[in-house]
Amino acid sequence: MRVLLVEDEPDLGAAIKRTLNQHKYLVDWVVDGNDAWAYLENSSAQYTVAILDWMLPGITGLELCKRLRYKANPLPILILTAKDSMEDKVTGLDAGADDYLVKPFGMVELLARLRALQRRSPLFQPQQLTVGNLTLDYGNSTVIKQNTTGEQQRITLTNKEFQLLEYLMKHPNQILTTEQIRNQIWEVNAESSSNVVAAQIRLLRRKLINSDCANPIETLHGLGYRFKFHDESK
Repeated sequence: MRVLLVEDEPDLGAAIKRTLNQHKYLVDWVVDGNDAWAYLENSSAQYTVAILDWMLPGITGLELCKRLRYKANPLPILILTAKDSMEDKVTGLDAGADDYLVKPFGMVELLARLRALQRRSPLFQPQQLTVGNLTLDYGNSTVIKQNTTGEQQRITLTNKEFQLLEYLMKHPNQILTTEQIRNQIWEVNAESSSNVVAAQIRLLRRKLINSDCANPIETLHGLGYRFKFHDESK
């Protein structure tokens, strides 16, 4: 899952990003409201949730909430703030926030709030994603291969392999460019090249082939990659 974190306190922002990364969230962290709005308007970055500090340089977190809701954007929003009065909480929720977390807070509570948003919001990922004979299990970052005999084989993936296969499986039979994959799998401000994408594709292919999976990832030179899926029921 991809998170936009907007927090201008360096220590707190770094701690939140580190915690979320440890729990397999992909995090884009910015410290300015104007930059945050640019990220939110960038269609190549598909966020699952936004964590917004109330008081920010540029556009405030509250104003970001209002802008998103004005555009009918259903992105789940968690507001972080030191404002702890009932009136402030009502103001934040009325602006469009889905939840409100008062500073200082523990990372355990932050993770619990995100899990609660996950249960409530259809934008969060399902527990499993199935395409053809492959099923992604979000609970333990594995892919399950269904054999023709009905037997199941579980293949363990790294975080990046899981994110890559998930993105490909969500777009079966579609050509995805290297740039699209890079923007989706790596943080927006991270330094990554087309070689990184190609190398990750090779690692994932090797793991699937070594587990007796037919290679479903097609390389289209000069265009990108495609997850090949044939519906055998038709």
